[in-house]
Formats: sequence, structure tokens, C-alpha cells
Amino acid sequence: QALADGKAAVIVGYAHVPGIKIASPVFVRDAADVEQLVFDKTCFGNLAVYLSKPEVRRFGVIGLIVKGCDRKAVNVLLREKVIKRDEIFLIGLRCSGVGEPPLEKCTVCDVHEPLDCDVVVGEDVEQAPVDAAKRYENVEPFEQKPLEERWAFWKKQLDSCIRCYACRQVCPLCYCKRCIVEKSQPQWVESSPHLRGNIAWNAARAFHLTGRCVGCGECERVCPMDIPLGHLNDKMAKLVEEWFDYRSGYVADDKAPFSTWSEDDPEHGIL
Repeated sequence: QALADGKAAVIVGYAHVPGIKIASPVFVRDAADVEQLVFDKTCFGNLAVYLSKPEVRRFGVIGLIVKGCDRKAVNVLLREKVIKRDEIFLIGLRCSGVGEPPLEKCTVCDVHEPLDCDVVVGEDVEQAPVDAAKRYENVEPFEQKPLEERWAFWKKQLDSCIRCYACRQVCPLCYCKRCIVEKSQPQWVESSPHLRGNIAWNAARAFHLTGRCVGCGECERVCPMDIPLGHLNDKMAKLVEEWFDYRSGYVADDKAPFSTWSEDDPEHGIL
């Protein structure tokens, strides 16, 4: 209906492709083709990644199908002035979790009902209260380990990184026109897949997402080396919540902790 009424020039959603088990992104421009759109437990992708792409934006108003976690990414893009609200038509999908069984990120999700969409579809999902203490359960075992053990763990994990940048490409908040790893004058991050450069790259990306990451989990899902990138992002998110009482993506016009200043800000690490 959005296509037929001219409310959207293209609908970005999910479709099944023969031979591929996971639903793939699809771009629908004709109302007659919407029958290919699907939504089920295999719709992992955060389609907000396409909102910053010039080749998609040139179509006109983008109709975007979003789960609750994807909607949070849209809020960050709105806050950072990457897109404008009148440039998108949001179709929210009620979601009880993706994957079989639902992924860990889905078990602590508190936005099964997408926020502030133009239209919301799907059966109602019971929104059970989420215990804040369980939100970061995956990082707590690491926090209990001595610093030397944590360092050894991450050196082993990051040593396997092949620098394919799949984590960057799938992230809706990695929209820089030129990434820091592609700059050679000066070269801030070595591009070769060795431990020194791998640590620099993953640390730079984790800091870049601090206070911005919405926990959609796509970076970890697509990593061909199974590096637990979500642990890094969740640890940073936990610190931001503890220090600034802030969680990313819930309001488009909120004031992010690293783009505002307050006399009440904690001064951890400042000498």
C-alpha cells in the first residue's frame, strides 16, 4: 500500500532465495512484487545498514522493514543527521526473536514492539520485563578473570582476524565515507592481518561504537572467524550505562554521552 500510495519509492525487506537458508535483503519497487517479502526466524539482517547508501537513497523515500533492534539503529542515524525522518517510511515488525532458539541478544531484548514506526504489523508479542542484571551476563565471566587472562583471551581471538571487514560492512553505524583503516597518510591502523594491526582495528571500531552500538549483533553473526565481537560491544555498552545512565537508540533526539558535556559527568581515568 505504501508503494501504491507513493509513501515510499522502494521497500527494503527480506526474501527467501533458493539455496540460502538465511533470508536475504530484497528491494521492491513495484506493489505487484511485494508477495516475495517474508518475515520469520531467519530474518537476521539489520536493514538500517542501507539507509546511508547513496545508491539506495537516490530512489527517493525508503520504506524500511525494521525489527525493534533495527529501529534503534535508525534512531542513531537520525540523531547523527545521516538521514531525515521524512526520507524514510518505517514498517515495524513485531518480533519475538530470531534464530532457533532465539539468539542471546533476543532473550534480553526489550523492544519486541518496534518504537515510533509509521505502521506496525504482526501478531502481538508478550513483552516480559527484562532484568537489567541479565543484560550483560555474557561479559560478566570475563570481568571476573584476572587482567592477564583477559588479555590472553583477546590476543588469541584477535590473532585469527583476517581483516575481511565483514563486521564493518554489515554495521548500520559504520557509515564513514572513508574508514580509518583505508587511510595511509598517515596510516593510523596497519592493514595487514597480524596481531598488532588486528588489535588496533578492533579496538578502534569498539571505541567508535561506544555509546552508539544498539546491540543488533550482526557484526558477530557475520564474522567468518567466530570472534565474539558482541562481548566487546556489550562491555562498552555496560560501562556507558553505568557511568552515564545511557542506552543507545531509544530516542532519536536524545543527547549522546560523547557529544554532550555535563558537570556531572564521571571523570574515570582523568588525572
